[in-house]
Amino acid sequence: MVDTVTTQVLIDGARNYSVRLTNISDGTGEADPGVKKIDKSTLVGGAGTEPDSLTLLEADWSIQGFEAVRLSWDRTSDVTSMVMAGDDYRNLTKHGGMKDTGTGGTGDVLLTTIGTAVADDTYDITLHFKKKG
Repeated sequence: MVDTVTTQVLIDGARNYSVRLTNISDGTGEADPGVKKIDKSTLVGGAGTEPDSLTLLEADWSIQGFEAVRLSWDRTSDVTSMVMAGDDYRNLTKHGGMKDTGTGGTGDVLLTTIGTAVADDTYDITLHFKKKG
């Protein structure tokens, strides 16, 4: 058996992209270097082409059982955007959002569960991004 995961696109516009990610674990979790949750090359920005990067504006999450979940951008040296645990919400717009500051790689969004996974551990995460370029 494998973790039961879903990715539900909520908004995919010229400037904004929102997604809901869920997982019900079988005890394996999602290991390093991370599981691709958003393939940036499939997105279309305002210029009608792949955006240069994604900026995280808001995150809303409920993590149950997993120690934490790490969200990062796939770069030559991956860039961690956030480590989430428990139940919380972050609005990062006041400070311009959490920017992808890395170079090289793809800029895809990766997710890694942290700690030893146990059957029926779950996460439910909603992310809101701004497409740049």
